[in-house]
Amino acid sequence: MGRPPRPALARWALLPVRLIVGYGFIAHAQAKLLRGPDVFANTLHGLGVPAPLLMAWATILVEFFGGLVVLLGAFVALASIPMAIVLIVAIATVHLPFGFSSVKLVAVTPAGPQFGPPGSEVALLYLAGLAALVMGGAGPWSIDAWLRRRHADPALTSD
Repeated sequence: MGRPPRPALARWALLPVRLIVGYGFIAHAQAKLLRGPDVFANTLHGLGVPAPLLMAWATILVEFFGGLVVLLGAFVALASIPMAIVLIVAIATVHLPFGFSSVKLVAVTPAGPQFGPPGSEVALLYLAGLAALVMGGAGPWSIDAWLRRRHADPALTSD
C-alpha cells in the first residue's frame, strides 16, 4: 500500500542512467585533458590509430560535449551516435584483448591493490546505458522532455 504504482516510478527509471553516463563521459574527457591531449595522442599512436592528435581531440570533444548533453538530457539519441563510436573503437583497440572483466586484481602491495588491464565490461555498460536512453528517452528533468512539452503545447511557444 505504501509503494507507488510502477508506472509512476517507471518514468524516473532512466534518470540515474542518464546522470551517470553523462558524468562518466565528462570525467573521462577531463582525465584526458588533465594528462594532456598529446599524452592521449601518443597512446593512440601506439595503438596504430591514424591521425592520433586529431583523433585524441575528437575523442575528448565527443566525451565532454556528449557527456554534457546526455547529462542535461538534450538530443540524447543524436549525441549517442558519436559516443557509441568512441566506445566501440575503445573496445576494439584497447579492451577486447583483455577479456570482459574490468577489475583484475593482480596483487595487494603495501602501496595498495594493483590491477591488470581492464576488459570491455565498463565500455559495454556505457553502451548499454546509451542504448537504454535512446530507446527509453531522456526522461523527466531533461531538455528533451521540456522541448517535447513545449512543442506539444503551442501556448508555451508564445513569449
